Amino acid sequence: MSTERRAPLDRRRVADTALKLLNEVGLEGLTLRAIAKELDVKAPALYWHFKDKQALLDEMATEMYRRMVAGTPLGPDDSWRERLLKANRGLRSALLGYRDGAKVFSGSRFTGLEHAEQMEDTLRLFTAAGFTLAQAVRATSTTYLFTLGFVTEEQGVQPLPGERREGYDVEERARLMADFPLSAAAGAEIFDDYDRHFEEGLALVVAGIGMRYGIP
Repeated sequence: MSTERRAPLDRRRVADTALKLLNEVGLEGLTLRAIAKELDVKAPALYWHFKDKQALLDEMATEMYRRMVAGTPLGPDDSWRERLLKANRGLRSALLGYRDGAKVFSGSRFTGLEHAEQMEDTLRLFTAAGFTLAQAVRATSTTYLFTLGFVTEEQGVQPLPGERREGYDVEERARLMADFPLSAAAGAEIFDDYDRHFEEGLALVVAGIGMRYGIP
């Protein structure tokens, strides 16, 4: 009989296992039963920690956020533009680390207050730069929504870096749309080189915020 003791089952261990499994099966295949099997427990054991799948997704998003913050150093001397660029690059990088990462993050509710510290710091930075609180909220939420939407579409084509879904061959698309030459040529600008397109899009949003509120 083995005397090896397993780590106690807690919310963080379940979320960590779920995130690992997510890369294998995607959001649709991520069931409480599958997670329980991975943990070598019965599914009802998970309901002591999570009342349903959405509660688990909330904890998974929170754990993703913890890891994102740990990997995205934000400096106290950042300008508001630098803060937006750093934070959203970090967010995209974190979401791309998981299959369907953007879908898991979207609409989830953080289970703790870890996000409040970074949010408070960012809002303080923005208001010190001349934004009203309402403008600061609008600026940060708009760039966040851009990044979340961008990665959602990106992962619809490339679920994980280096992996591409069937049906997104740019040359085949151009052949099928030969009667619409501009639309055909646009395929490479839509479905390829996501790193460059993200940076261009984020720069457009940040420049627009500065122009809208007249803050350099």
